[in-house]
Amino acid sequence: MQRDARILVVGPSWIGDTVMSQCLFKALKGRDPDIAIDVLAPPGMGPVLSRMPEVDAVLPSPFGHRNFHLAKRIGVGRTLVGRYAAAYVLPGSWKSAIIPYVARVPRRIGYLREARWGLLNDIRPLPSAIKRKTAIAYQALAEPEVAADRSRLAVPALRVDMDNRDHLLGIDGLSEGAFAAFFPGAEYGPAKRWPARHWSALAGRLDRLGLRVVLFGSPKDRDFGQEIVTAQSSILDLTGRTSIKDAIDLISAARFAVTNDSGLMHVAAAVGRKLVAIYGSTSPNDTPALSDATAFLSLGLPCSPCFKRTCPLGHFDCLEKLEPAMAMRAIETLGAI
Repeated sequence: MQRDARILVVGPSWIGDTVMSQCLFKALKGRDPDIAIDVLAPPGMGPVLSRMPEVDAVLPSPFGHRNFHLAKRIGVGRTLVGRYAAAYVLPGSWKSAIIPYVARVPRRIGYLREARWGLLNDIRPLPSAIKRKTAIAYQALAEPEVAADRSRLAVPALRVDMDNRDHLLGIDGLSEGAFAAFFPGAEYGPAKRWPARHWSALAGRLDRLGLRVVLFGSPKDRDFGQEIVTAQSSILDLTGRTSIKDAIDLISAARFAVTNDSGLMHVAAAVGRKLVAIYGSTSPNDTPALSDATAFLSLGLPCSPCFKRTCPLGHFDCLEKLEPAMAMRAIETLGAI
């Protein structure tokens, strides 16, 4: 394929942002269906990107989220010289723009952020109105009109491996539509994490209705998951026990999901699940699940959203006072039970 038909995207390091980056890919493909899109991203994002039909190739990035490694970045860039007509740099860091620059990509597109003059040569202004609206900001790099017309925003959709899904359901003794998926973790911090006792209480209500609850999350969520299960033993705890590839397929078989503002929230929306999304220190106005079948729960206290990792006032009222009964009503409103 000729260089003028291939684009490089430097992708994000987080699952939710990676799902939202599909809005950009869809816009690029809508503009030119014959374009090929390669995404440079951390290996952990590969399973998500591989489920996007718009992505032609995933180039594993050897760099961690906080690693600089200038010499290695230059080395990677040199291997890509002459391959791409344009590059879109989604992370806001200076270091993320090094590889397309070294690769001599003619057009290097992104937002200014960390004073990336020179590294980028097609710098777009980031209006304050979309600064926290990640999906819109990504798509606007290819389709600026979306910033003023939200109806143009693309909807992420991940492919599901049905054979793998059915295999996993059999292993865990689950049936399609007969369980609820819970995502209790939040990488950002405890100010985005609904209390364990609320998760347990909601699971108990669903159990009494004959609906099993399955916890999903990363190995970092194991201790929190155990805290939830200790109070409600009927829960199947898969935190830290499923790859992201397997999680995508299993979540697609859930009747609905209950979630913090997290990466798995975006995954569930992208496989068509109904969602109850709980917000504490962040706002559903910024990075919501891109699905019409979502109920967003936020108390809207005067102190929130504060966008902090931990509660600056020490009380976590935005989550502590959001009772399980509110989530139950939202589930009923969605027609999920």
